[in-house]
Amino acid sequence: MKVVAINGSARRDGNTALLIGHVFAELEKEGIETEMIQLAGETIRGCTACYQCFATRDMRCAVSTGSGDIVNEGIAKIVAADGMLIASPTYFADVSAETKAIIDRVGMVGRANPGLYRRKVGAAVVAARRAGAIHVFDTINHFFLIGEMIVPGSSYWNVGVGRNIGEVESDQEGVTTMAELGKNMAWLLKKLSA
Repeated sequence: MKVVAINGSARRDGNTALLIGHVFAELEKEGIETEMIQLAGETIRGCTACYQCFATRDMRCAVSTGSGDIVNEGIAKIVAADGMLIASPTYFADVSAETKAIIDRVGMVGRANPGLYRRKVGAAVVAARRAGAIHVFDTINHFFLIGEMIVPGSSYWNVGVGRNIGEVESDQEGVTTMAELGKNMAWLLKKLSA
């Protein structure tokens, strides 16, 4: 089994990646392979509503920012995985622009290819300085739910608090929430594969 995480933070290896790491640690203890795709430094354009994905139905987005477009690479990895995390920092009470672009493009390809993500396990991971995180959590979960994915819960909302890189490690409740999410996600993945 495998879980792919899309880290929508503009900061590579920042607080959002650290939170993903706590989820991954629990998944890996259960023998589940993990991979993180970091969007930091990538040029990602949003969906242009060209509807080419509906014409081709080839599980790819026609919008490209150049060779090796990370969105199509991400779609292929999501399709091959059993579960996924979408993680974002909180920017003005919502997901980062990079995360939104991924959600829109990956989501449109999913709509063009019905059932593409159906019954995969999906969970949101959110980093926040102080507030606005619940809206980010909802935005990501709306993507999972419209894609017919299964969303596990945790001991609290999947949010870690910190501003400067590394500060989320001091948020014990956030770290515990991520660990519980990883345990619950592993349990669910194993139940679904039985």
